[in-house]
Amino acid sequence: MAGLYIHIPFCKQACHYCDFHFSTNLKSIASVVDCICVELDLRKDYLKGEQVDTIYFGGGTPSLLPTDSLEKILTQIALLFPGKRQEVTLEANPDDLNPEALATWKSLGIDRLSLGIQSFQDPILKAYNRAHSSKEAKQAIQLARAAGFEKFSIDLIYGYPHSDHSLWHLDLEEALRLDPGHLSAYSLTIEPQTTFGNWTQKGKFSPAEDEFVAQQYEWLQEQCDKAGYVQYEISNFSRPTQAAVHNSNYWKRSPYLGIGPSAHSFDGQSRGFNPSSNPSYTKALAKGSVPFVIENLSSSERINEEILTGLRTRWGVDTESLANRYRLDILELKKGPITKLTALGMIQTLGKTLTLTRKGQLLADSIASEIFIDPHDLS
Repeated sequence: MAGLYIHIPFCKQACHYCDFHFSTNLKSIASVVDCICVELDLRKDYLKGEQVDTIYFGGGTPSLLPTDSLEKILTQIALLFPGKRQEVTLEANPDDLNPEALATWKSLGIDRLSLGIQSFQDPILKAYNRAHSSKEAKQAIQLARAAGFEKFSIDLIYGYPHSDHSLWHLDLEEALRLDPGHLSAYSLTIEPQTTFGNWTQKGKFSPAEDEFVAQQYEWLQEQCDKAGYVQYEISNFSRPTQAAVHNSNYWKRSPYLGIGPSAHSFDGQSRGFNPSSNPSYTKALAKGSVPFVIENLSSSERINEEILTGLRTRWGVDTESLANRYRLDILELKKGPITKLTALGMIQTLGKTLTLTRKGQLLADSIASEIFIDPHDLS
């Protein structure tokens, strides 16, 4: 099982929190799409013949693509990677949804929409510099359902600084009322090279305190539990049968091919990435060159990645599988920190599987780092 990720590096405007690669210059869409099709052909052997079960259009804003551009990419994919798909996802902003666009996407084989709603409150949307309104956000799923779509995900952001939690409560209540089947929720993170980052440095914006953000995360968990949504990854909740197949395969470390500017790839052993520059990307591919930089991973780096990604999920870290593949007993080697973290109520061992407790999920990355191995552990 393998996945295909297509990065569409265009947006109408820059959100104040976003540090993903994108451009607001839409004039180069056609040339980038042509290069995406060329890169697909040049890198068709990267997955070593594995069946491509999932396709994910991310960005940026894939819903900005003209119909003929989207069709061109999907036609190239069908030619190079034939077979039936389990899931084809398109990230879309509410302001791009209309009956004509939705009907076209569905006719092209897209069967799942990831809706970048972020908030249902106009003041917050304005603060984030989002292009859509709260009305469009609330209508998004209604429009998509009317067009025949059955699988959705809603993106929300919590942790916006406010005097109390009322705005976040309203957002989550509205999201669960719409019952999309899948919800991805992320804390507002202040990245240096963003508008919020610049404002924070200049004293024009004050991020929420960690405790305030943690309380909103805990409320998210409680409300999703009550609504019957399973938390299968730290930021992702779904109805029992509606977890994202493509994203789940990332966390299970299945191979995937990333196409487009800034896209990352993983073949099971090494990772790699394309340049985060549309001109550099198109210039290289115009010459028939793949601008892909390979990152070879050592055994210890691969193990630590498995620990990091596994602990983020409800499936946890399969220490028996690690032992069989690397001749390494994590439970014995890291007995000290695991015992300490267990006593603190941060982690638990179920058979040979390590999982975070709900308390531990607030500190996932730092907990993982305590269990990471050193290269000499493998000698």
